[in-house]
Amino acid sequence: MHTETIYYKSPIGILEIIGTEKEIQSINFKNEDFSTKLEATSNEIRKCVVQLDEYFSKKRKDFNLNLSTKGTQFQQKVWNELLKVPFGKTRSYLEQSKELGDVKAIRAVASANGKNPISIIVPCHRIIGSDGSLTGYAGGIWRKKWLLEHESGYKQQTLF
Repeated sequence: MHTETIYYKSPIGILEIIGTEKEIQSINFKNEDFSTKLEATSNEIRKCVVQLDEYFSKKRKDFNLNLSTKGTQFQQKVWNELLKVPFGKTRSYLEQSKELGDVKAIRAVASANGKNPISIIVPCHRIIGSDGSLTGYAGGIWRKKWLLEHESGYKQQTLF
């Protein structure tokens, strides 16, 4: 099946969307500036663009897309657990580890979150430190903060 890559200009930077006619395989932030806006030809990528537009304009809280991620069985389990964190809510890495049944797996869970190939839609940005701090986001902490504020008005706790 033919794989397609397009670049989507979001309020927090360029997103590279890779997928096929039937599934989204990855969405990642790019720091380069792409002067050409590429239009999607595949139905699933066009659907993804529409849903991202709605999300960023506060008209959508949940995504309805066919996702296909490649990763270990453990990573798949962690990413599936991320899909259970509701819009506007956060969960700590410790809480996520408990949900997965192993409180001692916190570092492995954090590592798997960092390898999430589908930013925003698989909402790893909703996972925070136990103390309320914003930690670990492949797209950059400033984007994580923006996404959380966009979703819920979340304000980072200060420790002082």
